[in-house]
This record gives sequence, structure tokens and C-alpha cells, in this order.
Amino acid sequence: MCRSIKTLREPYTPQVTDADVEAAALQYVRKISGFRAPAAHNAAAFDAAVAAVAAATRTLLDDLVVRTTTRPV
Repeated sequence: MCRSIKTLREPYTPQVTDADVEAAALQYVRKISGFRAPAAHNAAAFDAAVAAVAAATRTLLDDLVVRTTTRPV
């Protein structure tokens, strides 16, 4: 879908910043809405959607349990 959105969990990304989460949320909302930049009358809805997606993304990343890829010998 959004090829420019990178995976934001370990081991793909060792540290995820708020800027990474915001950028992914913005790309997602742009793709879904079809707008690169919304018109003034849609700006509030667009910005609210970006904030909601960013919050959901942060919650998901904080709650994920990632298993280690190394196995005991």
C-alpha cells in the first residue's frame, strides 16, 4: 500500500522516534484520503486523523512483544 512507510519495530528499526511515527501516520492518511495537503476546510479532519493514527501506532509499538530471533544452543 504505502511503500514509503517503513517497518517501525525491532529488529527492523532499533529505535523509533516520535518523528518516525508522525511521518508514517502522515503517509498513511495521505494515501487513504488521496490528499497530499488537504484544502483549508478539510485541514482539521486531516490533522486529527494523523494524530489518531500516530497515537494508535505508538500504542501498538509499545504493546508489541517481539520474540528474539536467536535460539539457545
